[in-house]
Amino acid sequence: MKSNQKHIQQTKLSNGITLVVIENPTTEIIAGRIFCRNAGSRWESPQTAGIFHLLASVMAKGTRNLSSLEIAEKVETIGAALGTDTSSDYFLTSIKTVTDDFEPILDIAAEMLRYPSFPEQELELEKSITLQNILSQKEQPFNLAFSQLREMMYGQHPYGFSILGTEKSVSSLTVEDLKQCHQKHFRPDNVVISLAGKIDLEQATLMVNKIFGDWENPDNAMESLVSIPVEAKSAYKKIEQQTQQSIIMMGYITPSMDSKDYPVLKLISTYLGNGLSSRLFVELREKRGLAYDVSAFYPTRLDKSQFVVYMGTAPANAEIGAEGLQAEIKRLREVTLSAEELQTAKNKLLGQYALGKQTNSEFAQIFGWYETLGVGIDYDRTFQDNINDITVAQIREVANKYLRDEFLCTSMVGPD
Repeated sequence: MKSNQKHIQQTKLSNGITLVVIENPTTEIIAGRIFCRNAGSRWESPQTAGIFHLLASVMAKGTRNLSSLEIAEKVETIGAALGTDTSSDYFLTSIKTVTDDFEPILDIAAEMLRYPSFPEQELELEKSITLQNILSQKEQPFNLAFSQLREMMYGQHPYGFSILGTEKSVSSLTVEDLKQCHQKHFRPDNVVISLAGKIDLEQATLMVNKIFGDWENPDNAMESLVSIPVEAKSAYKKIEQQTQQSIIMMGYITPSMDSKDYPVLKLISTYLGNGLSSRLFVELREKRGLAYDVSAFYPTRLDKSQFVVYMGTAPANAEIGAEGLQAEIKRLREVTLSAEELQTAKNKLLGQYALGKQTNSEFAQIFGWYETLGVGIDYDRTFQDNINDITVAQIREVANKYLRDEFLCTSMVGPD
């Protein structure tokens, strides 16, 4: 199977692993991303919140054959980069090294993924660090406001919890919990391996088959995820805290990545709150002096996402600042953007998108990510075409569909 992109190919191995190869012979560096789908905080419950974060923290701390020190020494000797991380919708192992040393570092990554030992002492240390981070976030107004907004919008849906988990859930997690989670989610038919660099599909297939080919899927099928419904609603909450600035966050429930409205909302987010030339920055900070910081974001999600605008402002300006944010959202619903405003936003978004595909690591990330999220490697072209095709009428239509007052959740942190 070959995508429309030159030098980007993919295949599926006999055990279900999907392999994506972005051939780039101009560099001696190979970067790899090993994604595990059906993993990440979306697959956690209130009782297990934070388990994938702990898995990522402890996975490199020992395997059936290697101690934490031995893993670190091998990686350092090769001069490679090797790390694990998690997100809302997937688990990720990242690797990078020169071409000649790539196979041994991929072998170490496979050992970590397949046979982690989860040493008790290492787990307790990581739990302690995680609990400190959770407490630290409660002292930061921005994190506090976002945590409150997330809980208001998502309730008991896993997106309503921090990736770190909660104090209660993290404290109760055990080595046995991690082993069971690993056994359930880490299986070859959940794995996407994305490699970018001086390697072709044939070489990559031989290497990956050599290292991962004997990994078998369990007899049982992967359990389907029980999705908790998320409904758009209006709510307001404020945490009183003696801070130097007030944080205002406004959020709307918006669709997942597979929606036809996804590119339009990405473009609206860019227009409203991306950079010093964005509408919110120019109107609320430059012209009116209301904001220390003002922006917008719309995360890419497998399940329903959130469109958020936020502002940091002087406590005396909190009320007028909130009104200013709402006024800009209202303008999107009622006033048609000019052709120039639309084109400027498109240029910015597509320009930043192109800048995000410069290195092998970025190539491995984005194409592996698209395949993991189920839209496929051709989405790189599809997304850009979709952005170019957006009209001013679509901007207004989508704003009226999702960014309505009756769907607005507002979270504030600041002095009384």
